Amino acid sequence: MDEKQEGVRLNKYLSEIGHCSRRAADKLIDAGRIQVNGQKVVMGQKVSPRDRIEIDGILIEDHQEQNVYLAFNKPVGIVCTTDTRVEKDNIIDYINYPSRIFPIGRLDKPSEGLILLTNDGDIVNKILRARNNHEKEYIVTVNKPVTTEFVEKMANGIPILDTVTRKCFVEQIHKKQFRIVLTQGLNRQIRRMCEYLDYRVVKLKRTRIMNIELNLGVGKYRDLTKKELNELNSLLSDSKKHLN
Repeated sequence: MDEKQEGVRLNKYLSEIGHCSRRAADKLIDAGRIQVNGQKVVMGQKVSPRDRIEIDGILIEDHQEQNVYLAFNKPVGIVCTTDTRVEKDNIIDYINYPSRIFPIGRLDKPSEGLILLTNDGDIVNKILRARNNHEKEYIVTVNKPVTTEFVEKMANGIPILDTVTRKCFVEQIHKKQFRIVLTQGLNRQIRRMCEYLDYRVVKLKRTRIMNIELNLGVGKYRDLTKKELNELNSLLSDSKKHLN
């Protein structure tokens, strides 16, 4: 099939090469500021890398999309979905990053704290494949005082979702607060574990994923450092060995 026929919509193309978001591209098209091969474009027009695309007379050159790796401190109330049409309080619109990114895994709506976002599908697959081998750390506040018995039971496994949770590290850090490190990712795991012991989670904050620490304000994001990325890839490589 001819590459021209296999082209993608112009707004998607500009988003994928990291020039601007689809929404911004649509505004440029509406304003008549984009030309393809010397002709003004129409909404929904498809293009390929061979086409000459100009915005305000300036040639837009295709370049390999730069990999983006972000750490984000998710506020309570934001949903970890890329479906911006259905969920108005979604993570993508909240961050409003200039190029296409997606969250790795999820953090439920009432929870806050660290979540990673990227445009690198390879690292997403590696992390999700290794999800039962890497650590995630949380600070949890509950509705009544934490007891020694509660800590011991949480650490040694709780029956939820037709299984028993894997043994994990748990320590009390305040009267009604504890720290927990999981190597599992069951649905609403910590909340369900607490409910089984007749406790209710008041606040749940993720503070670490593997080697990545939460060290930024609520609603803020930052790029991962080279050191963090190197350590992350090393940990994922080790996980892969264990999985084989």
